[in-house]
Amino acid sequence: MVLNYIWIAFFLIAFIVALVRLLFMGDTEIFTELVNSTFASSKNAFEISLGLTGLLALWLGLMKIGENSGMIGALSRWLSPVFCRLFPDIPKGHPAMGSIFMNLSANMLGLDNAATPLGLKAMREFQELNPKKDTATNPMIMFLVINTSGLILIPVSIMMYRAQMGAAQPTDIFIPTLITSLFSSAVGVVTVSIAQRINLFNKPVLILVGIMSLFVSLLVYLFVKVGQSEMGAYSTLVANIILFSVIMLFIVWGLCKRINVYDAFIEGAKEGFTTAVRIIPYLVAFLVGIAVFRTSGAMDWLVDGIGYLVGLCGIDTQFVGALPTALMKSLSGSGANGLMIDTMKEFGADSFVSRMSCVARGASDTTFYILAVYFGSVGITKTRNAVTCGLIADFSGIIAAILVSYWFFS
Repeated sequence: MVLNYIWIAFFLIAFIVALVRLLFMGDTEIFTELVNSTFASSKNAFEISLGLTGLLALWLGLMKIGENSGMIGALSRWLSPVFCRLFPDIPKGHPAMGSIFMNLSANMLGLDNAATPLGLKAMREFQELNPKKDTATNPMIMFLVINTSGLILIPVSIMMYRAQMGAAQPTDIFIPTLITSLFSSAVGVVTVSIAQRINLFNKPVLILVGIMSLFVSLLVYLFVKVGQSEMGAYSTLVANIILFSVIMLFIVWGLCKRINVYDAFIEGAKEGFTTAVRIIPYLVAFLVGIAVFRTSGAMDWLVDGIGYLVGLCGIDTQFVGALPTALMKSLSGSGANGLMIDTMKEFGADSFVSRMSCVARGASDTTFYILAVYFGSVGITKTRNAVTCGLIADFSGIIAAILVSYWFFS
């Protein structure tokens, strides 16, 4: 129901803003631009789905090897002490636990191409346990909010964009982005836990938090020791080595268990096509809504209004220039990337506003895209409080990005 209201709001606000621009600003091209944006975004939605088909076939094929060989079951048993606390409605040892782990690991390494198919696999397994097939369950909501909060340990793509735009130290946003995304993820998990009455103060969860804190501390130490000029290359290399090692692990595990690896892969890969086709209507709906909202100029008016109010309060307004990226990341990843690059072009890659724009981009993930794709893949229409919890995590990420950027760069 919440998604329904948000989707309608995109169109109503876009129409009102476009009408104002036509009647009071004489912009006779605005409605032509709106119509063109609907065509372009519809085509983009199909192309995204088409692009996902191969990736879905690859990773769902590998996951089928993992299922048939018992690898997913082994992961589920290993992770059950922690995940059973965060996902109490999932039976202990269920294959969904393995899919959750694989998805979150890919997300933390910034491997979006691998994370999405694995996330869709987890959603299908959640749906098998769902008594109401059109309504989101508690595990679905927790899983999606963890995904939308966007914990990324190494923001490789953002550092690469900074290097391309001529930043003197492209990796100077590494630690601020890590801190910001950790805060956003923590708020997301706590928010859902409060809504679902999950007790986070238990031994397995606290041990996991301790291990993650140690790992993050090690990353920061290596970041300082290796040097900023080499960090981007090393992080990309390590991420790719891990990704290919995971692929080989599935295949070798299947061989050791003496299953027909090829047939298992084909069986799983066939599911990739049907999943990609299933999400097309949901992607078209939201990408068109987001496109008309952006094209109408409503986003620009919103940012300008925030800047005006902040100025009236006597607060420093340097951060306002980064707000378009911060707000757009909840709606569109490619749109946020475009705005981030435009900010670096306009203000310079090493300016405060450009650095904050990069930190805000890495603070969380594209909430509405993830909700549309993941819920759409299993036919969920009643999202309950998933959108609210996801936006709370997004908002906390924006606030953290502003504060951390002032701390590091002002």
